Amino acid sequence: MDTTLQDPLVGQLLDSRYRIEGRIAVGGMATVYRAVDTRLDRVLALKVMHPALAADASFVDRFIREAKSVARLSHPNVVGVFDQGTDGSYVYLAMEYIAGCTLRDVLRERGALQPRAALDILEPVLAALGAAHRAGFVHRDMKPENVLIGDDGRVKVADFGLVRAVDTVTNTTGTVLGTVSYLAPEQIEHGTSDTRVDVYACGVVLYEMLTGAKPHSGDSPAQVLYQHLNEDVPPPSAAVPGLAPELDGLVAHATARTPDAR
Repeated sequence: MDTTLQDPLVGQLLDSRYRIEGRIAVGGMATVYRAVDTRLDRVLALKVMHPALAADASFVDRFIREAKSVARLSHPNVVGVFDQGTDGSYVYLAMEYIAGCTLRDVLRERGALQPRAALDILEPVLAALGAAHRAGFVHRDMKPENVLIGDDGRVKVADFGLVRAVDTVTNTTGTVLGTVSYLAPEQIEHGTSDTRVDVYACGVVLYEMLTGAKPHSGDSPAQVLYQHLNEDVPPPSAAVPGLAPELDGLVAHATARTPDAR
């Protein structure tokens, strides 16, 4: 059954401007919709914060502040931000709409990717992160769900600076597991985030692209967190014999447990 039929926002006009046509995805912080900007007559993605979180003024302030930072970041591999506003209890962000799928969809469908394909995805992701880091902010929640692959083959990174990993550890085990798989040790141990946490997460994503599986697994988030703190990410060639040693080295370097070694 199509659950979008039960979504009260589908079919509505938000802020007298954005006509919401359907739901794309639901996350721990917000729901993303496909919408039409009736003023400019263009399709876009509308990210609407969950009303329960929108009641927290400090959370909304940070959402808006960081949205402004992302809007200033113009890069071909970053999902563009067009507008931000509120309509009653709804706080939203209007963003570039990418027709296509996420890297998570690709991994779910195809499993491990060929090294060339994995690197072709990683390269634009790193370009996007590099631009953000030079602009002075950190993604903090790099994972395959936030890598969008357009029908035209373009790769774009979403959710720049809008989600802090610590905030996405929410109610369901699935959500927690999805996020903790990419957390750097210092995020877990000290709650600190600088550009090197994005490097770590990219190393984990590369491992997953090369092997089709996450490097750390467990029955609970706590088990995964323990492994991040106490065990190195294994070389991808241990799971896929024959991979180039340079790929093992790249993953090992990016996922070093000590930030200074990344």
